[in-house]
Amino acid sequence: MADFVPGHFEPPLELMSAEFVLEPLGPEHNERDYAAWASSIEHIRVTPGLEDWSWPHEMTLEENLADLEMHARHFASREGFTYTVLDPRTRDVIGCVYIYPAKDGVHDARIRSWIRASRAELDGRLRSIVSDWMASDAWPFKNVLYAPPRPSALPG
Repeated sequence: MADFVPGHFEPPLELMSAEFVLEPLGPEHNERDYAAWASSIEHIRVTPGLEDWSWPHEMTLEENLADLEMHARHFASREGFTYTVLDPRTRDVIGCVYIYPAKDGVHDARIRSWIRASRAELDGRLRSIVSDWMASDAWPFKNVLYAPPRPSALPG
């Protein structure tokens, strides 16, 4: 299997906007990440691109930590890139963005993202900013699969 990204590629370590900050997901986010998704399971399950995913499911805080450690290993080994989405003022976790190889033979990357239910109005904005980021020189991808937001989540 070909490498997901070129050998010289350095993944971005941050993306900032007025609404959120993205940084690599890691163990230091465990309690805030757990609180975000655990309070939003039903909302996440109906998020475009996540309807057929096996996650989220009930987990302990320790199991969540193991999951975050796995994502950090994937980031370090360049198998995939998972970013936590933080409120820029409070640094509270409000979502997540997953960038992994697409398995459809057409796209070179698949993006999935979620926003916690209490901040659902930011879903369309997150998707728009991440889509622009993927199309920029920051990433080596040419053909990205990223489900569009629900019409009610589009930025106005």
